[in-house]
Amino acid sequence: MAQASPPLEGIRVIEFTHMVMGPTVGVILADLGAEVIKVEPLGGDNTRRLGGSGAGYFPMYNRNKKSICVDLKSPQGIEVVHRLVADADVVIENFRPGAMDRLGFGYAQLSALNPRLVYCSLKGFLSGPYEQRTALDEVTQMMGGLAYMTGLPDRPMRAGSSVIDITGGMFGVIGILAALERRHRSGQGEQVTSSLFETTAFMVGQHMAQQAVSGEVPPPMSVRRSAWSVYDIFETADGERVFVGVVSDTLWQRFCEAFGLAEFAADPGLAKNNDRVRQRDRILPVIEALFRGLDKETLMARLESAGVPFAPINRPADLFDDPHLNATGALQTVTLTDGDNAGQTTRLPALPLELHGAKFTLRRDIPRAGEHTREVLAALGYDEERIAALLADGRVAAGT
Repeated sequence: MAQASPPLEGIRVIEFTHMVMGPTVGVILADLGAEVIKVEPLGGDNTRRLGGSGAGYFPMYNRNKKSICVDLKSPQGIEVVHRLVADADVVIENFRPGAMDRLGFGYAQLSALNPRLVYCSLKGFLSGPYEQRTALDEVTQMMGGLAYMTGLPDRPMRAGSSVIDITGGMFGVIGILAALERRHRSGQGEQVTSSLFETTAFMVGQHMAQQAVSGEVPPPMSVRRSAWSVYDIFETADGERVFVGVVSDTLWQRFCEAFGLAEFAADPGLAKNNDRVRQRDRILPVIEALFRGLDKETLMARLESAGVPFAPINRPADLFDDPHLNATGALQTVTLTDGDNAGQTTRLPALPLELHGAKFTLRRDIPRAGEHTREVLAALGYDEERIAALLADGRVAAGT
């Protein structure tokens, strides 16, 4: 932040994570100012080497962190972890159920070393019949009904982002902050667990409530019955597409005025939203024909002037050049550490928050695997001779 120290400055986090959900917790805490030390295996987090749709996981969710590579199964590696945890505030882990306990790094084991420790586990399921299952974002989107609501009838489709991993990680952060606040009063840490399945259930809770209220099973959003008369994607004269949403009676009047729809504006049978919804078949063909006579930029300018919600139909790549994101520091320049483009820079979204009007900035670039091993070990009290011996024995690794 530009004018004040970050809110989590002084909080130390030890992160044992991979993929998306766990690293999301770590990057949010790191962006908020915590010192986050990512503990990676000797060869580095396997997420660094993912291709395809996973190629962006590591660079997106691991900035502002330090990296140390440790053999967690060796006595020397166990000693390093114990020293790290001894004065840490938070531990994050997203291994399979029981894995950290088998390594000797479960909540009961580490909290015995540090009773003030807040220990956050990111799992597939909370306590219950499914708790030992292994889950993935896509697994819980399918079993939680989100894929059904996203796709076409009889063709479930996952959302176009790791939305459950990311929101599940956000709930993990909320739990951590709540536990830290309670620690201020009790002096004791505690275990926090966030999960993919229950996060999915929370996300589709609006559709469960919809069924309870309406008595009807909600169809997928792709074929839903709209709650508003104008809430659609429209084609423009230049072959582009724009989404437009008119979601209140006041907006309806402004919309009609902006586009010369005097007959609609004066019709008392269209004054209320539910009446307009029942007459969508009358309204939409008129609007579709009107918009097909305007190019995209003209249409959007008129919608913006009228204060009507609208959006161009963009791809993620279009955000690199978005004028709003580029004008406000919402994209941060980072250096890629792995893959064919290692060493090149790119711009990725910052934390979507402001405090006192200031965004959270990049303090530390994406770490190379083991980049901070020597620095962290020295801070733990290891002398140069001992660090050299650990490196020579292959119990820790340092980045180049």
